Amino acid sequence: MNVSQVLESTLSPDASTRQNAEQQLNNAAEVDFSGYLITLAQELANEQAQPHIRTAAGIALKNAFSAREYARLREVQQRWIHQIDTNVKKTVKNLALQTLASRDGRAGQSAGQFIASIAAIELPRTEWPELMTALVENVGKGGDHLKQASLTTIGYICETDDAQLRESLTGYSNQILTAVVQGAQKGEENLEVRNAAITALSDCLDFIRSNFDNEGERNYIMQVVCEATQSGDVRIEAGAFGCLNRIMGLYYDKMKFYMEKALYGLTIIGMKNTEEDVGKLAVEFWCTVCEEEIAIEDDNEMAQAEGSAEMRPHYGFARVAAFEVVPALLQLMTQQDEDAGDEDYNISRAAYQCLQLFAQAVGSDIVPVVLTFVETNLRDPDWHKRDAAVSAFGAIMEGPEEKILEPLIKQALPLLMEKLHDEAVQVRDSAAYALGRVCDVSTESIDPDHQLPSLIEALFGGLSSNPKMAGSCCWALMSLADKFAGEPGCSTNALSPHFQGSVSALLAVTEKPDADNQLRMAAYEVLNTFVANSAHDSLPVVAKLSDVLIERLENTIPMQQQVVSVEDRITLEEIQTSLTSGLLSIIQRLEREIMPQADRIMHILLRILSSVGTKSSVPDTVFATVGALANALEEDFVKYMESFVPFLYNALGNQDEPALCSMAIGLVSDIVRSLGEKSQPYCDSFMNYLLNNLRSTALSNQFKPAILQCFGDIAQAIGPHFETYLSVVATVLQQAANVNAGPENAYDMYDYVTSLREGIMDAWSGIIIAMKHGKTQLLTPYVESIFTLLSHVAQDPHRSENLARSAMGVIGDLADAFPNGEFVNYYRNEWIAQMIKETRQNRDFSQRTIETARWTREQVKRQTTNFQGVQMT
Repeated sequence: MNVSQVLESTLSPDASTRQNAEQQLNNAAEVDFSGYLITLAQELANEQAQPHIRTAAGIALKNAFSAREYARLREVQQRWIHQIDTNVKKTVKNLALQTLASRDGRAGQSAGQFIASIAAIELPRTEWPELMTALVENVGKGGDHLKQASLTTIGYICETDDAQLRESLTGYSNQILTAVVQGAQKGEENLEVRNAAITALSDCLDFIRSNFDNEGERNYIMQVVCEATQSGDVRIEAGAFGCLNRIMGLYYDKMKFYMEKALYGLTIIGMKNTEEDVGKLAVEFWCTVCEEEIAIEDDNEMAQAEGSAEMRPHYGFARVAAFEVVPALLQLMTQQDEDAGDEDYNISRAAYQCLQLFAQAVGSDIVPVVLTFVETNLRDPDWHKRDAAVSAFGAIMEGPEEKILEPLIKQALPLLMEKLHDEAVQVRDSAAYALGRVCDVSTESIDPDHQLPSLIEALFGGLSSNPKMAGSCCWALMSLADKFAGEPGCSTNALSPHFQGSVSALLAVTEKPDADNQLRMAAYEVLNTFVANSAHDSLPVVAKLSDVLIERLENTIPMQQQVVSVEDRITLEEIQTSLTSGLLSIIQRLEREIMPQADRIMHILLRILSSVGTKSSVPDTVFATVGALANALEEDFVKYMESFVPFLYNALGNQDEPALCSMAIGLVSDIVRSLGEKSQPYCDSFMNYLLNNLRSTALSNQFKPAILQCFGDIAQAIGPHFETYLSVVATVLQQAANVNAGPENAYDMYDYVTSLREGIMDAWSGIIIAMKHGKTQLLTPYVESIFTLLSHVAQDPHRSENLARSAMGVIGDLADAFPNGEFVNYYRNEWIAQMIKETRQNRDFSQRTIETARWTREQVKRQTTNFQGVQMT
């Protein structure tokens, strides 16, 4: 294999060439992994090689020890630990360290990424102790290229999310800090080195807590960072303000002295910097201040409610600075870029976000300053100022007291609606968004009789006038629909008089010849929200709406023949998805009243499934709609199964499209719950597909909890007939129960184990209920393993509410299934009573969970006193 040629091919714009080269590399790694690593490391260190070849070698080396999924990452890391000889490791690492000194900056950067991937393996194992020493020496004694690459490497190592590596890095905090502060200080003449050091300092702030606790070291770190904000280099200044953001987030309790001495002034000057990248990060510093102080207030309120005397210090930095910072933010909000896209994050948007946070952190005190700005600029000839005034009013809707806001909103509503007709589309868009904020946060200030009709009319007018306003107008309308919906199932609500007109207006918008996809989809989303929040007196309109959407969906079938480009296909799929989503909302709202339309709905959904191609997003929405229809029709859905189930089987077996496969698993649960015993003829196939998916290496672990839960749904649906699958499923559940998240595992592993245990509990609950009618003794071999898992759950102080509720269900269901004290000794364990008590008394849990725990307590009482059980309803 000509390694240079293969590496060059991995960068080819031609997909086939690139894939072929990647396959050659994979094959080489499989045949001789040690030789593969040495060859790539030699190519990376080769000063005679082309820069892009060296970069490709570094990427290939890093990729050999990288993976997105935690399990796969651990697997590739084990190859380094167990398959590579010590001498080979030493050679490869030395070549990578040697490359840091290269004048080819990209090669040094690639070497740094590879070094970081090996450090993630070895540092937690207390291996490669000389690495940090070498990097520090490089920064102290090396040339500029070596300094920069070494600092960049330290940054790569420190930006990890790996819990083991993060813990091990605290032991190197002194060395890390020595290197980065030396490179970041004012005396460093090379700006590239200084910039790399500031970036690395930001990445390592988590690991230098012990240094930050030391006043002398803290003072020096803060001096270096503050001086960097005045360096004159945009990158360094932006990086320094980014460091200050992180420092404030991590070490708020130690910031009082520095805020008083330097940071108030520095950040306000920074906000006014003509370089936007610097200004944005200075603004974000105050975002961080506000977020911290909001969180501290919440934490202290919770601690006080729980009777705790431990309070976090709250210095009120935002309140002290508000009368200097807020006027600066308001001026920055006038610096809009009229060509900015919706996703562009510029200085004016950063200022708007910061003003929102100030309103939440400071409350009513901010209102006079903002109101003065609004009154001064609302009718200014410059659209930038009008736009900033409208936006500023919307930004303070959350935080100030309602009694302060209510009269202002009543006074401002006509003006905001007037601004929906401003000559500048930017002002019209901001007015719609501000109205959305009012609707979302302070609906009580809107009079449903006098202001709501004109507000709805104004928003629909804005929706029709310009596509740029579509998103804001739609959000405001959805907020109105949510807030004025009334109680679930109410006979009428404030929307009822406007419901027919709103539906007609939305349908008209979706049919406009000049409507783009974004506007059309937004209008359908609003329509769905109006349907979901409709009162009983609007249901006839909802029923008629189903006819319109079905007809429109039917009209999309011939459009398949007109697709000639990728854009055409995307447009068609977006239309079909929007229409199908509309039917989904209607079905969920009408429930069983959808019966007259069910045949027609299923017919068109089946036609769509037959016509769409692979990798389409439409089947996901179709499956969700089918699930809603099954829930609505219950056992009557069985007449559609013969026609629909082939599509469901295909999706269950389609491991190349994980999202669709996941939808199919959820749909099996919906269908069996709806059909009950009538689902039995399909359960053999369901179980085969589910078990295959459970064993599959192509699907991620995240599928497993849903599959286990599906087993429980199938069991509960078909009752004693589940005996056929019991031994296989029980073995699977016992194996799954052995999966644990040890102390060395990452946080996502803890989440996965919790989800897995929720699925196991849901499965056992369904199985126990299924076997309770004449098949109870079949459960006997598995009771011990169930209680073993329950004991593990009881010992988990971080168990989720869902897991606690599921565990309560299993304990109670087992007691109910064996009412004669057959397993009374298990119920006499102290941890059973303690877990029930903790669940029942947890004030953060929902009433449903608490009621389940109370029922379980009664079942356990009957069990221990040898009374007959009573089934939970």
